[in-house]
Amino acid sequence: MCEQAAKRELNYPEFLSQALMTEWQARRLKGVERGLRLARFPYVKTLEQFDFSFQPAIDRKLIRELAGLAFVERAENLILLGPPGTGKTMLAVALGIKAIDAGHRVLFLTLETLITRLRRAQAENRLEWQLAQWITPKVLVVDELGYLPMSREEANLFFRLVARRYERASLIITSNKSFIDWGEVFGDQVLATAILDRLLHHSSTINIKGESFRLKEKRRAGLLSQQTPENTAAPVPESTKAAPRGQSLTASQPASSTGSTG
Repeated sequence: MCEQAAKRELNYPEFLSQALMTEWQARRLKGVERGLRLARFPYVKTLEQFDFSFQPAIDRKLIRELAGLAFVERAENLILLGPPGTGKTMLAVALGIKAIDAGHRVLFLTLETLITRLRRAQAENRLEWQLAQWITPKVLVVDELGYLPMSREEANLFFRLVARRYERASLIITSNKSFIDWGEVFGDQVLATAILDRLLHHSSTINIKGESFRLKEKRRAGLLSQQTPENTAAPVPESTKAAPRGQSLTASQPASSTGSTG
């Protein structure tokens, strides 16, 4: 840099500015690389790599707003609902990468991994320590909620995590189940309502209604018939509201509306 500055005949302020900018860029790059390692994403995909043309039901305007990370600054949540393979996890990862790029700490966990670690921590009398560790990340991504049923004890552990992060830090959750089915997932209707009450109080919900990206590739290769039925999750009703605290969640009283809920 000194040799280049001499050749370009930079003055001292110009050289200092260039040196500091180079140092800042190097540190920022190292910080992003470290953040990606600590986040433990299953893969690295950005929003620019997401095929919105294949999932036209997704509101691109809402995704652009979420990419601005105002929801992270406000400690709001994001819930991504839809059938398997429709891009929920990829969107969660891409928004997590945006948060890391902005300097936030992010952690990615499948629900199975999260529950396994919480149960182990409880058995080893270090549950409070584990919960404290997962309150720290500015964004916590919980993937694959609804694929496996939970016992009441496991649901209680998950509730404790949600309650600890409530209005303190953001949760991004992906699920193949609509909110009215969460009572079955958690094995307790009242507990499911309490969890949804905190998740949806400050949140946005994206309901993806489309075909699996993976099935699309199989179809292109001629391995599946064009008439293969889609594996779809129950949709989120358009004009619904979160159930007030203390009320049970039923099919006639769904939990959330698509888009921002406040």
